[in-house]
Amino acid sequence: MGIVLRGGTIVTAVDYYKADVRIEGEKIVAIGKEIILPEDIILDVEGHLLLPGGVDVHTHFDLPVGNTVTADDFTSGTQGAIMGGTTTIIDYATQFKGQTLKEALTNWHAKAQGACYVDYGFHMAITEWNDDIAEEIGWLSQSAGVTSIKLYMAYKNLLQVDDDILFQALVKSKQCGVLVCVHCENGDMIYNLVKRYRSQGNVAPYYHPLSRPIVAEEEAVYRIIALAHAAQSSVYIVHLSSNNALQVVMNAKCRGNRVYAETCPQYLLLDESFYSKDHFESAKYVISPPLRKKENQDFLWQGLHDGMLDVVATDHCSFNFHGQKDAGLHDFSMIPNGIPGVENRLGLLYTYGVVPGKISINTFVNVTATQPAKIFGLFPRKGTIAPGSDADIVVWDVNDVSVISAQAQQQRVDYTPYEGFQQKGKALHVFLRGQQVVQNGNLCDGDPQGIYLLRKLIR
Repeated sequence: MGIVLRGGTIVTAVDYYKADVRIEGEKIVAIGKEIILPEDIILDVEGHLLLPGGVDVHTHFDLPVGNTVTADDFTSGTQGAIMGGTTTIIDYATQFKGQTLKEALTNWHAKAQGACYVDYGFHMAITEWNDDIAEEIGWLSQSAGVTSIKLYMAYKNLLQVDDDILFQALVKSKQCGVLVCVHCENGDMIYNLVKRYRSQGNVAPYYHPLSRPIVAEEEAVYRIIALAHAAQSSVYIVHLSSNNALQVVMNAKCRGNRVYAETCPQYLLLDESFYSKDHFESAKYVISPPLRKKENQDFLWQGLHDGMLDVVATDHCSFNFHGQKDAGLHDFSMIPNGIPGVENRLGLLYTYGVVPGKISINTFVNVTATQPAKIFGLFPRKGTIAPGSDADIVVWDVNDVSVISAQAQQQRVDYTPYEGFQQKGKALHVFLRGQQVVQNGNLCDGDPQGIYLLRKLIR
C-alpha cells in the first residue's frame, strides 16, 4: 500500500509539470498518470505545487554562546523548520578549544538524537587547529559522515583563525573530500573598531554595523578565495550580505575559481535602518555580518537570478530579546549575535522572490533545496522529486495569505525579525521520508522522526 499525491504540479530545479506522485515506504516510487494501485491512500492536491522538502544548510540549535544558549534547541528549531517546509537541516556542531573533533561531534549527536522533526546532518565548526585536529579531518569524512568544516575569520580571541590555519585546512580538506565553509569578516579590523567605539562611549546597537563595515566582509571574501585558489581547493562562503562581497565572488567564478556563496533572507529583505529603532529595540537585529544598506538587496536578488549566489540558508541562531539580547543593554559588543528564521525561509523567498518575479519558481527550488543538497553531498536522496529519492515533499498552497508574527510561530523565541511581513503561500502538507508530518498547516502528533544523514564526500 502506498500514498498517491494526485493532481498537483511538480516543481524541481529544472521542471514544472502536472503529475501524480506515488510514495511507498520512505521513497518516491513513481511519477506520472495512472500510477494508483487498488489499496493506495489518495491525497487530492489539485491546484497546489509539489516542492522537494527544503534543505537549510546553516542552523545553530542548542549552541552555547558565552554565558547563554540559543533559544531554540533541536526540538523547537526543527518543529519550526518542518512547519515552514524544510525537511533537512545541517547544523554547525562546534569544537570548542581543548576538544577533539570526535568529542565535539559526540556532544552534538547527544543534543540532536531523538529530538529532530526533520532529517539532519552536521558541519564541524573548528575553533582550534593543530596536527591532531588535522588528522581527524579524514575520520570526519570517512567514518562520521561529516564532509564539511567551518572556520571563522572573525571573532578575535574567540573563534578567529589566521591565514596559516585557513590555508592548512583548505589543503587538508581537499585531500579528505571535505568542503571548507568560512565566515568572512576581517576580525582584526572589527576588533579595533569595536574598541574605538566603546572608548568613545558609543555603546548602543546602532554602532554594531559601523564596527563591521562592508569592507571587512569584502576583504575577507577576497582573501579566502585567494587562499583557496592557492590550495587548489573549493570554498563555501556563508551568509554573504553585500554587493561588494558578491562582486568579488562573481569575478572569482568568472575566472573559474571553485567558490560557492550563500545568502540569507535577512540580507534580502531587511536593511540597516532597523538599527535606528527606538532605544534598545534594534538589538533584535544584531547579527554578523550586519544588515546592510537597502540598495544591496537588488544586487543579491540578481545574484540569485543569475546563479552567482548558490544557496539561501537562514543562519538561524535565535536569542530571546528579553533575557538574552539584553545582556548587551549597555554595550553593543555583548549582544548575542543572531536571529531566528528557519520557519520563514521558504515563505519569505516565495513571497518576495517568486511572486514579484525576481526569481523563477525553479530558481526558488534550486537555492532552497537542490543546490544545498548537491553541494553538501545529499543529492539525489534529498533536494528533488524523482523516483528513488526520499519522499520529502511539500504541498504548497499558493492561495494562502497570512501575516508573520511571533505569537503564531513554532520557533521558541520571543520575537521574529519579520513581524508583520505578509506571506503568500504556505506549506499545507509536508511529508518526511513518506510520513505525513504536517497536515492542513498543523504539526501532526507523534514523536520526532528525523534521522542522522551520512553525507557523501565532496569532490
